[in-house]
Amino acid sequence: MGMFGKRIAVLAALVVFCNAALAEELAVDSKLAAVRVTISTMFPEIKPEDVIPSPVDGWFAINKGTIVAYVSADGKYLLQGDIIDLQSQRNITEDSRNVSRKKLIDAVPAENYITFSPEKVRHSVAVFTDIDCTYCRRLHSQIQQYLDQGIEIRYLLYPRNGPNSKAWQDATDVWCAKDRNKALTLAKLDQKFETSSCDASIITKNYALGGDVGLRGTPAIMLEDGTLVSGYLPASQLAKALDSAAD
Repeated sequence: MGMFGKRIAVLAALVVFCNAALAEELAVDSKLAAVRVTISTMFPEIKPEDVIPSPVDGWFAINKGTIVAYVSADGKYLLQGDIIDLQSQRNITEDSRNVSRKKLIDAVPAENYITFSPEKVRHSVAVFTDIDCTYCRRLHSQIQQYLDQGIEIRYLLYPRNGPNSKAWQDATDVWCAKDRNKALTLAKLDQKFETSSCDASIITKNYALGGDVGLRGTPAIMLEDGTLVSGYLPASQLAKALDSAAD
């Protein structure tokens, strides 16, 4: 076979390969479209675009905020639970949740936070805080230690017991204070501060956001990559976690 013949053979092989790859891709797209119809019909709150390809062959992923589930390619089986990549030792389901949490937190305007910033910001975290919770108070009593580590603390007022609790009214009073940072500090010390009436609907929004990101208690610390730390973490340990996540 001459050089020209070899080139023709190579081109023919490439065409076969590309056609096979295209056929496989079309088959996957067809299955995905069918599964999207099935899931969105059975669960109206799930939009077709919430069903996406997954890293696991034969399964698609359902991503609805921080809710992650898996559905078989034939649309018959639904799996809820974490999938671990044994080779990389990564929880790929939690990775998906982190991406969703990051999107939710990144969409929060800066003015919705009560922010304590160091002179030089190395890291910035969002913290869902309840005025009355013991470990929320412990974290805030050490606020200077976090600032010394270069960690900016962006508080979201989150009265964990809901709208009819004393903490909800306390959060409202803090939000409506002229100096929110000072008011928050005083509130966590059970000291009085000046406040007034204002639009405190932001607290309702924070409460809904807590549900969206999967809060299980307070304090809840959201790292820059969307990782959720449930509970108090000393400044030095938080700095290590942030540095590790950034690597």
